[in-house]
Amino acid sequence: MNTFEHATTTYITTLSRGGADRRIRVATVDDFAQMRRNYAHARRLMASNGNPTQWGHTFPLDQVVRRDIDAGRSRVLVDHAGPEGDERILAQFSVCTGVDPTYVNIDGAWLDDDDYVAIHRIAASGLAHGVAHDCLEWTVRQYGNVRIDTHPNNRAMQHVITRSGFVPCGRITLLDRETDLIRLAYQRHDGETQ
Repeated sequence: MNTFEHATTTYITTLSRGGADRRIRVATVDDFAQMRRNYAHARRLMASNGNPTQWGHTFPLDQVVRRDIDAGRSRVLVDHAGPEGDERILAQFSVCTGVDPTYVNIDGAWLDDDDYVAIHRIAASGLAHGVAHDCLEWTVRQYGNVRIDTHPNNRAMQHVITRSGFVPCGRITLLDRETDLIRLAYQRHDGETQ
């Protein structure tokens, strides 16, 4: 049994970076169109950086993104640096509680068997720097014990993950694909949460 639960209402946490306030909040259905655009941007960026197969042309699937939103798992990192102070979605990710079936078997070893959350489907809009790091740091501060994985060809994400203090733990095999199944697995466990 996992002791982590999601908030059922939208909440906001403020982060500061270079004097600019960034906030993480629960995504809503109103965010879906922008989230789709951000995922398309991320797929193009990954492909142009030698990683065309991690998400290909279709991942994450729209129904998965909608299910994440409906279940309260999706988070968006926002600022108010748009025209006239409008909110901009800088990045998005899903925080998944409970045992992740993909993480049950690992070629390697997790840091521990304690309750954890998994971060999935992280993507940036390209509007600001350091957003993936902010998302990872926020999740660790909120939950303490976090696991994440990425494609062996996704060098940029590997750099962000290790720079954010995550420890390489081994390789996992995806359960929802027929090809390109291997991912590098990482964990960070900071103990007490804020």
